Amino acid sequence: MTATETLSLREKLVSATEDILNRDVTRNEKLFAVCELLADEVPTFNWVGFYLVDPKSERELVLGPFVGASTDHTRIPFGKGICGQVALSHETFVAQDVHAEENYLSCSVDVQSEIVVPIMVGDEFVAQLDIDSHTKNSITQDQRDTLEDICDLLADEF
Repeated sequence: MTATETLSLREKLVSATEDILNRDVTRNEKLFAVCELLADEVPTFNWVGFYLVDPKSERELVLGPFVGASTDHTRIPFGKGICGQVALSHETFVAQDVHAEENYLSCSVDVQSEIVVPIMVGDEFVAQLDIDSHTKNSITQDQRDTLEDICDLLADEF
């Protein structure tokens, strides 16, 4: 993929996210539409979903809208696994080989790579975008930048 093609996909994804956020639907419907967009447009994104801070515990993530195979990980304590780690660090985490990560929570034997991007409202962590790929080393810097831009836009929904 050339830089122009990559930029075009990035612009397309950010623009499409902006369009989704302008819809007169619930937040969960918007989040689900973003999941569908990313899963449809990026061939190596095999599972796309959101984990939201549980407002009752504030130290646990609860599974929100997602696209892909069902997961047993519907609740994740802060600090547990990559998602729980991001809940504490507030930093994007990329695992190009999930099997090399000591704290990886296996969702499927097919998952090879993962990226988790926090959604922040100011200094407050409110949710995260979690993406699994069945391809090792598949998360590019441009994808990371694009997903971080999308998560910045999504912060207004919280």
